[in-house]
Amino acid sequence: MSKKLGFRKALETKVKKSQVAAKKKAISIFTAMSVAHVDEEEAGSGEVRQVEKVLPRGDFYIGEWCDGLPHGNGKYLWTDGCMYVGGWFKGKIMGKGKFCWPSGATYEGEFKSGFMDGQGTFTGFSGDSYKGSWVMNLKHGQGIKNYFNGDYYEGEWRTGFQEGEGRYQWTNGIHYDGQWKNGLMNGNGRMEWSDGNSYEGCWEDGFPKGNGTFRWPDGSSYVGVWSKDVKEMNGTYNPSDSSTEKPDWDPQVVFSEYLKECKICPGEKMSILPSKKVPHWPGMGKGNDQGRPRRMSDGKLNCHSFSSDMHDVSAITEGDSKEDDDGIESLCLEDSTSRGSLPHFKTPTKRQGQTISKGHKNYELMLNLQLGIRHSVGRPGPVISLDLKSSAFDPKEKVWTKFPPEGSKHTPPHQSSDFRWKDYCPLVFRTLRKLFDVDAADYMISICGDDALRELSSPGKSGSFFYLTNDDKYMIKTIKKAEVKVLLRMLPAYYNHVRSFENTLVTKFYGLHSVKLTGTAQKKVRFVIMGNLLCTHYTIHRRFDLKGSSHGRTTSKPESEIDPSTTLKDLDLNYLFRLEKTWFEEFCRQVDRDCDLLEQERIMDYSLLVGFHFREVPTPLASGAVTPTGNADHENEEVPRLSQTGQDQLDSEPSGGSSIRLGISMPARIEKTVRKPECETQLIGEPTGVFYDVILFFGIIDILQDYDITKKLEHAYKSMQYDPTSISAVDPKQYSKRFRDFILKIFVEDT
Repeated sequence: MSKKLGFRKALETKVKKSQVAAKKKAISIFTAMSVAHVDEEEAGSGEVRQVEKVLPRGDFYIGEWCDGLPHGNGKYLWTDGCMYVGGWFKGKIMGKGKFCWPSGATYEGEFKSGFMDGQGTFTGFSGDSYKGSWVMNLKHGQGIKNYFNGDYYEGEWRTGFQEGEGRYQWTNGIHYDGQWKNGLMNGNGRMEWSDGNSYEGCWEDGFPKGNGTFRWPDGSSYVGVWSKDVKEMNGTYNPSDSSTEKPDWDPQVVFSEYLKECKICPGEKMSILPSKKVPHWPGMGKGNDQGRPRRMSDGKLNCHSFSSDMHDVSAITEGDSKEDDDGIESLCLEDSTSRGSLPHFKTPTKRQGQTISKGHKNYELMLNLQLGIRHSVGRPGPVISLDLKSSAFDPKEKVWTKFPPEGSKHTPPHQSSDFRWKDYCPLVFRTLRKLFDVDAADYMISICGDDALRELSSPGKSGSFFYLTNDDKYMIKTIKKAEVKVLLRMLPAYYNHVRSFENTLVTKFYGLHSVKLTGTAQKKVRFVIMGNLLCTHYTIHRRFDLKGSSHGRTTSKPESEIDPSTTLKDLDLNYLFRLEKTWFEEFCRQVDRDCDLLEQERIMDYSLLVGFHFREVPTPLASGAVTPTGNADHENEEVPRLSQTGQDQLDSEPSGGSSIRLGISMPARIEKTVRKPECETQLIGEPTGVFYDVILFFGIIDILQDYDITKKLEHAYKSMQYDPTSISAVDPKQYSKRFRDFILKIFVEDT
């Protein structure tokens, strides 16, 4: 332990010394250099020139320059000692280049919009190095990592973690070959120790879990079910031909001793990432010269707007940011029909929904629901195994519980009226919560804590009501008896599907229950608990509910009432979604898998819910006008910018705790589209070449609509009035084909 502390202190001392030296070097460069300012008015439009510029905060740029922005090859020096040498494109770090930290760490490789993206090599000050594929500052794809403590990993990465197939070699000679997930051994794999002993089998969260075999060099083995919990573990010892007696050996020693020296090294953290250092140049859009130095009548340069509007992100990290995403009064986006008309969408000042407090018509229902959930989740049960018996899925598998106001042997006294509570297939949903990594205590606190639920302002088209937990993690939806039957019918196939495909986009179900009031009312309310797809600390600026049909698929609200909480539809969509290659390929595979499941279960009328957060927001000038700060090329184009909270998460250490998954917190680009005025039912507009960087969320929702007699009659009736291909109520096979064809046209690979 003392050796590790000593090593860490030595590293810190080395970093401090190198930072001081780097700052002194930067100061000497700036003070000794004679800089010739460039008269922008003398430079022709589109002409690339060589310039040397000292910038308002003391940073320095030397290199190629075009239309008021770095463009071509150039070097940028920051006053804190950071340096970038390489390609630029319209003011953004782009192409091949090298970024150096004052500590001595370097990254050399490909960049996109300031992010380490593509093939590149990071070399840390402590001896860490990574060579391989990057996406948005995160290790993603094939890569090789050498750790400062001598450990080594070669294999697949996903969003900053070891994930997929890979080999990890420890300095003490132990090595593991197999599957990984979230930076831990997970799946099938083999570990071999330096003394020749080995374990081959299933792993979970870095430990043997499930079927596996431990072998000794002499050929003897222990075969069985492995678990850290002694009660779950059992197996058989098989002696070799040369050994006849069972050794005095406890398989639990593998967990307590053998794996003690097999910790995954956390790796070196970067103090700051290149994407956080890229300056926001003035006049990023064509035709916008508000941020350039202007020549006054006396011949002097007026650099007021240049210095007041331009700042690099290093200043933000020091607490100088004056903007907060939640404080933005409006978000301006270009109208799809008129380039000069910019509608203003107000950012909601309060959270969605009405708090269900005492006096609300559904106050008692909320109390009943919370009492029932607390009872169901807190009730002791058997050890959960992911291999469920068919009897657990039987629709008759229900548990009724009476909740008298005075309490009973199993239920507490309460202030609500007498009611009965029903759990449908409780073991299945308990196992699903484990499969979805939902902690029972957190689940109860979210739904049954001191904070009241919130009821969304209006029921959905089906007449169902929606309730949100105070932390926005879970959504509770009232459903009809027919929908309960559909969910119970498809539950075995749904369970096997979500267990097989961890990246499934279908709704996550956590519980199915009902409340029945006793007495004269005899009211029965059935509801399902689901994950809230758009639960995030990012502000969701746009949300779309997409089906691939056109009839009635536009919002009924006037434009003045549309805000970020409005769910827009197919004919409102004016973007294409561009995903990085590996994510796009996985997305295509998963859409096919999910649609196959829904088609087989005779489900239709489902949607892809898409929400996104613009990574940039408009910057107000002193005059109250708004100037572009992003990468748009169009005159007066307003580009949103990422809030500080979002920037901090996105630019976190690549090997640190990123939560990016398929459909969750995905960095992506969207491209503006415009529909032809004469084509009112055109589903997909024409690309404009205008791009925005976003954080993307998406998933398949409303998957409980059976193609029953009602929907068949609706299809027959509407087909006589409208184009049959434009309506939502169609046969599940036709619906599935139309849905995936549409989705795979609006989601494309980002090239």
